[in-house]
Amino acid sequence: PGALTPTKKGASLFPNGFFLILDASIGLGKGKIMTLLALDANHYRHNPGVAPALQHVQCVAVCVADTWTGESIETLLEKVISQIGMPLAFIKDGGSDLGKAVRLLGEKGASCLSIDDVSHFVANLLKHEYQKHPLFDVFISSCGKVSKMLKQTILACLAPPKVSTKARFMNVHRLVEWASRLLAHSPSGRAAKGSLLQKLRDSFDQLPECKTFIHDFLLDVEPLMACQKILKNKGISLESFDACNLIIETIPNRYIREEFQDWLIRHIVMADTLGQHECGIPISSDSIESLFGVAKRHGTGEIKDANRIALRIPALCGVPTRQDAENVLKISVKEQQQVETLPSLIKQRRDVMKPGGCLEAINQDDARQNVELIIGSKSGQKHLDNTDKTVAYENNNDP
Repeated sequence: PGALTPTKKGASLFPNGFFLILDASIGLGKGKIMTLLALDANHYRHNPGVAPALQHVQCVAVCVADTWTGESIETLLEKVISQIGMPLAFIKDGGSDLGKAVRLLGEKGASCLSIDDVSHFVANLLKHEYQKHPLFDVFISSCGKVSKMLKQTILACLAPPKVSTKARFMNVHRLVEWASRLLAHSPSGRAAKGSLLQKLRDSFDQLPECKTFIHDFLLDVEPLMACQKILKNKGISLESFDACNLIIETIPNRYIREEFQDWLIRHIVMADTLGQHECGIPISSDSIESLFGVAKRHGTGEIKDANRIALRIPALCGVPTRQDAENVLKISVKEQQQVETLPSLIKQRRDVMKPGGCLEAINQDDARQNVELIIGSKSGQKHLDNTDKTVAYENNNDP
């Protein structure tokens, strides 16, 4: 289809081909940020043993919308592909909307290979096997109680790591590893009255009763974490495939072992199809997760305004050059204000909370414009030159 025809500009940006990493942030106000990052197909050839990081990716699109559906994501993908061409494959988590978008592209005749992010895949395996474990809820509850009892005491340094309740199984292994190490500091035998050991044991709640769960979980998760480290640093290649296969054999849980083996086989076949089985293909969307984390912390103010964050995301990718700095210095305040003519949660808060302010200052117009930045767009209000790439600022109502 014409909309999916690669451009000369895309070929010059990515002469070796590229992988497209896509994901959406959690909602911020009414805005949700969809971001697309391009990673050079030869990343592991140029950076052996180095996992893709923010300096290795280029932001090719960042857009804000109240909601993202398979259809709207597919429309965005078509816009980006028309500028830089078709990626070798898409790297994404297991979200149904992202999967639908790639599927819709395929139905239009595009050759769409889809790489499932290894961290999300492993988290889903662990969730399948352990979410309904009889001791799982007891363990999570005990960790929370231990945290409360340790904080504000001399043993505060032993408090558990913070694990988000959303997508809990992405990092629950950190909590289990912490519990195992903490219990190891309590050997059998009586503790002297008033000793640190007694104070530690008094804070355990039901953790000792969870030893079976902790032991079984670690037997399954430690090989998976070892494989993730190899795969993220080397990609899926014949070398990493063989190394991981040896490790996987040590996983006691049959379901987890066989499902992860199937995932490995599916992706080494994909690497072979792309001719990347020697140098390796990327299998992680960690760079985009890191990007969201960094963007939400820097330059956003007290209120995490999605549009405000989105404007900064492209600057956090790639390696800044002296020319980039000179371009920024040339931009006047007036020019910046022309770009940032967007709904602002910060301004709305200021207008409502000031003396004499009123609720009517909150913009209720559902048709309001949001940020849309797409690499290589010829229309738009402002162009920024960055290592021979032109990024045009557009709004969602601009055809």
